[in-house]
Amino acid sequence: MIPLHVHSCYSLLQAPVRIDELLNKANEFNLSSIALTDTDAMYGLIQFAKKALERNIKPILGAQLTQSDTQHIYALLLAKSIEGYKELCRMITARQLNENFNLADALNHRSENLFVISNSIFLLKQVEDFKNVYSELIDSKNRKRDNRELFDFSTKHRIPFVVTNPVYFLSKDDYYLHKSLCAIRLNKNVDDLLITDYMESEFYFKSPSAIDARWKNLSEAVANTERIASECNVDLKFNQYKFPKFKTSGNQTSYSMLREISFSGLKKRYPTLPKPAVDRFELELSVIEELNFSDYFLIVWDIVLEAKKRGMITIGRGSAANSVISYCLQLTEVDPIKYNLYFERFLNKGRSSPPDIDIDFSWKERDEIIKYVFEKYDYQNVAMISTHITFKARSAFREAAKTFGLGDREISVYSKKIPWTSANNLSNAAGLFPESRELNFKTEPWKTIVNIASKLSDLPRHLSIHPGGIVITSSPITDYTAVQYATNKGLGLIITQPDMYSIEDLGLIKIDLLSQRSLGVLRDTLSMIEKNLNNINPG
Repeated sequence: MIPLHVHSCYSLLQAPVRIDELLNKANEFNLSSIALTDTDAMYGLIQFAKKALERNIKPILGAQLTQSDTQHIYALLLAKSIEGYKELCRMITARQLNENFNLADALNHRSENLFVISNSIFLLKQVEDFKNVYSELIDSKNRKRDNRELFDFSTKHRIPFVVTNPVYFLSKDDYYLHKSLCAIRLNKNVDDLLITDYMESEFYFKSPSAIDARWKNLSEAVANTERIASECNVDLKFNQYKFPKFKTSGNQTSYSMLREISFSGLKKRYPTLPKPAVDRFELELSVIEELNFSDYFLIVWDIVLEAKKRGMITIGRGSAANSVISYCLQLTEVDPIKYNLYFERFLNKGRSSPPDIDIDFSWKERDEIIKYVFEKYDYQNVAMISTHITFKARSAFREAAKTFGLGDREISVYSKKIPWTSANNLSNAAGLFPESRELNFKTEPWKTIVNIASKLSDLPRHLSIHPGGIVITSSPITDYTAVQYATNKGLGLIITQPDMYSIEDLGLIKIDLLSQRSLGVLRDTLSMIEKNLNNINPG
């Protein structure tokens, strides 16, 4: 039996299921395949796929896509191939970006590269083509009537069945934690939750043998899960670089253009063309060509060039300063030959992760150059990279306490004495940290609150934007990942759902366009000096 309806902690504030713990459970049950179907999202899907492969478990990549006006009408989408994965990314993106998203319309425009599974008769009635469509019989004693109605409807319309084990928590012991997360998400007290606000207590990770025994009279539905699993084969080609393309003129290649521009810079930086500089120049270019990094260098050069045309102060830093090519392209201002800096620290043939060039801009001007990147390289090919904010001790404690109906003032008496540390340290904070020595969590409700807060440790809390990470792709970014609006939709800023580690695992190249307040101060200082000097010496 293959569970085809598993939610992880990346179904934000819903399922307290960590990826590693989920895969441990899959190993315990000797599962050869497992699907992850987080709600309208793929925040943890790349991490899940990579870790599953490391454990010799076949990852089935999917999502639970919901109707925009209700979470209770949904379809499970499972990618059959890489083309199905791309389609999955596009559909999740459409669900996130379009407030009027219509699930039935989306399903009617799908290809054969996706499996569709739904338990909604209302939704199935609107589906025009039942190829690769299955009715979802949910393994739950409370769903007998719903399953019977769905069985009769599907039999009449010749829709095959599949049995699923919805997983929102790994064991029955995590049920209250699931309800607490739902209360945090909805900003309610746990006791005030409606029955529709959380999932059934049966939605834990059951053993395949237990499910098979309960569905032995409908073996066809159980067998269909095996067939679906066997036909889902997505190769994401982890750690193979997927470079954006820089538009060159005529028959010029990106490498020949990089050589031409950087050699011109070499003559400016080293007018006499000393042999150590020329040898280093040729060595670096050969590595860049072999690793196909020419387009990457040209894109960063283009961004810096545009910034300088606009009068912006900008500087490259980090390991990129070890590169003579970076120095010749005026990305950095440190001479690697003079200071004996090693290029290999920045880029070498044995490096498993892609390097990045960190470019600093004034905090007042950084957004302007980001807008330029989106416009130059096409909005559909560019996104900022997300970062996943997790629960630490203080935030976990505050959120858990709020679900008990406690007010901010009462919570603050305790929370202000909790240091910025892991929530795992809450129960013995008084003995670990001097500022916490007055804390007493041995009485209720604080004892229960701390117990819940400790279990929230490092679970995703919400999304934010990476301080400067931006990714550019040669084809629509939804060929690689789903995207969504940043928290403030009014800004119209698009971010990737996976974080930078998953983006790098996919082989996408991150460019860091960072905001530096000190550069803004420097710019203002120079402007004031120039203005005052002109006033003193008007001629």
